[in-house]
Amino acid sequence: MSNPALLTAPAHRHLRAVEDLAPAPSAPAVSRPTGTAPRGFALYVGIDEAKAAADGVSLSTLVEALRRTLGELAPHAETYATVALAPAGAGGRDVDVVRLALHEPSAVARTKQEQPEDDAVAGGVTIDISRRRVHIDGEVATLTFKEFELLQYLVLREGRTIERTELVSSLWSHADGDEAPGERTIDVHVRRLRSKLGRYEDIVRTVRGVGYRFDRHADVVIRYGHGTPSPDRF
Repeated sequence: MSNPALLTAPAHRHLRAVEDLAPAPSAPAVSRPTGTAPRGFALYVGIDEAKAAADGVSLSTLVEALRRTLGELAPHAETYATVALAPAGAGGRDVDVVRLALHEPSAVARTKQEQPEDDAVAGGVTIDISRRRVHIDGEVATLTFKEFELLQYLVLREGRTIERTELVSSLWSHADGDEAPGERTIDVHVRRLRSKLGRYEDIVRTVRGVGYRFDRHADVVIRYGHGTPSPDRF
């Protein structure tokens, strides 16, 4: 009877030769509008903490493992990770919830439902995250893009004090052509935002020596809607 050990190496070499002769699968072409160029990709992962624990891992462990793999395959790649939040007990496939919460265009297009135009509360402040609008006593506040981004960042982290350095790095680091302000210049942006909030300016509270915090009042309504961005976790 032949010794199996004598057959292992030649068989392995033959298998490798067959693999080397096989043509490598070609990567699918990236379809894009004229005048644009790919700058990266997003991988949507649907798994909650309970399922991750059942698999013997955690969400942060999965994120770090993916980052290590990317670092080995593409050392020049930059990574950014966030977690998608949904109401407890919400139904649907995890990956669909993630795509919707993180504003993946095709997911939003399939589920978007227009809200009536008169959905603002007559008195107080209505902050509509999904439609990027702020109503003050029934009137639309004329916030700039950056002012709304600043307010939204604080609202999504309600009750947490945000340092000036975090606001600068999060809201200006990837801006197209915008020069990031200094830590003190952020105070100017906050003052402009407060002036447009009028008598409700104190919902954006200064924490002396640290930064700013959003404090919800009884006369403040937050409309999150579909596709609301989720706070960062990683």
